[in-house]
Amino acid sequence: MTLFKFFRRRTPRCCLWRLLVLALACTTMVAAEARHTPRKKQAKCAAAHQASHKVAPMPDDSGEFVNFAQWKDVANFIDQMVEKHGLDKVELEAILGKTRFVDSAIQLVKPAPPGKPKDWQAYRARFVEPMRIEAGVEFWNTYADALARAETQYGVPAEIIVGIIGVETIYGRNTGNFRVLDAITTLAFAYPDTPNRLTRMEYFRGELENTLLFARESGIDPFTLLGSYAGAIGLPQFMPGSIRQYAVDFDNDGQIDLRNSPIDAIGSVANFLAQHGWQRGEPIVFPASVVSPAENGAGETWETYIGQGLEAKFTLDELQRSGVRPSVALPADSLFGLVDLQNGFEPTEYWLGTANFFAITQYNRSFFYAMSVIDLGAAVRAARGG
Repeated sequence: MTLFKFFRRRTPRCCLWRLLVLALACTTMVAAEARHTPRKKQAKCAAAHQASHKVAPMPDDSGEFVNFAQWKDVANFIDQMVEKHGLDKVELEAILGKTRFVDSAIQLVKPAPPGKPKDWQAYRARFVEPMRIEAGVEFWNTYADALARAETQYGVPAEIIVGIIGVETIYGRNTGNFRVLDAITTLAFAYPDTPNRLTRMEYFRGELENTLLFARESGIDPFTLLGSYAGAIGLPQFMPGSIRQYAVDFDNDGQIDLRNSPIDAIGSVANFLAQHGWQRGEPIVFPASVVSPAENGAGETWETYIGQGLEAKFTLDELQRSGVRPSVALPADSLFGLVDLQNGFEPTEYWLGTANFFAITQYNRSFFYAMSVIDLGAAVRAARGG
C-alpha cells in the first residue's frame, strides 16, 4: 500500500489535500533557504551537519568492553596523569573504565605482508583521480580567500594545503568513525607484536595524554571525538598532540575546530608545514635519473643516498658525483635528498626533494604520500585553470 493510499483511507478528503499542500510548501521553503544561503555558510553548515551525525561510531568500530582501568599499565598511566597534570583520579578511572578495546585498530596498524612490491603508480591513482580533483576544485573555490591568506601568512602554497586535505579526508567527506579515545587507548596498551612495538606504544600513550588534555582544555567529552583508526581528527587528520601544538583559530571565532571549520583546517595545515621547515617561495621537487658506477666513471654509487632520513642534506655536487642526474637545472646552493618511488615491476622513479618536500613528509613519513599531495594539488590547480 502506498503512503498516499494509506492516508486516503484514514483521512477526510479536505484534510488530505491540506496535508499535501503543507508538504509541498515545506519542500519549497527548504529549497528556497538553500538557494539563498551563502556558499561559505552552506559549506560550514554541511561540515557541522556531517559532524552532528557522528555522535556514535559505526558498528565495526565500536570495540568491546575490557575495563582498561583494571590493567596495571593503565593504572600507572592514570597515576602519572594525576601527578603531572592534576587530573582527578576517580574521573580518569571512570573514563578509562568506559573506554573500549578496538581490535580493528590493531589489525589496521599491522604492516603489510612481505613479498608484495611497492607500487607508486597504483598508490597515486588512489588519490589523484577525478572525484577528488572535482571536490578539490569546489573546496578551493569556496575557500579561496582563506587559502590565499594562509599562503600570505605562512608561505605555503594553496595547492599544497588543498592537496593535503584532499588526500587525508576528501575535503571532510571521510574523517573517520572510530572513537578516538578507544582507538588510541587500544594502541597505547595493546599494540600488535611488531619490531617497533615499544616505540609505538610510547607514542600512543603520549597521544592518549594529549587527547585527555585536549578534551579538558576544550571543555568537551572525550568520547565525542571521532577520527581514524589511529586517532587522527578532523578535515586535516591531526593527531591530538598536533592539534594542541599546531592547530590555529584561523576563522577567528574564538575556538579551534578542525572537525567543523574548513578555515581552521586550512590555517592549521599551513602552520604545521611552516613549523616543520617549509621555506617560503622555494621549489619542492625535481625529476632525476641515476646511472651505475661504471657509467658514472667514479667509485661512488647513488644507492648510498637512498634511505638517509627525511631531510634535504646533500649538495648537488655530492649527488652528481654518485651518478644522480637531475633532469632540469637546479640551484647549486640548495640541499637535496634522493627520493625513490618504486613502481612494482616497472622502473623506479627518482626525484630530488628540497626542504619543502621533506616538510610534507613530516605530516606523513612517506615519499608516496608527499608526491601524492604534490600531484593532487597540481591537478586541482590545473582543473581550476591555473
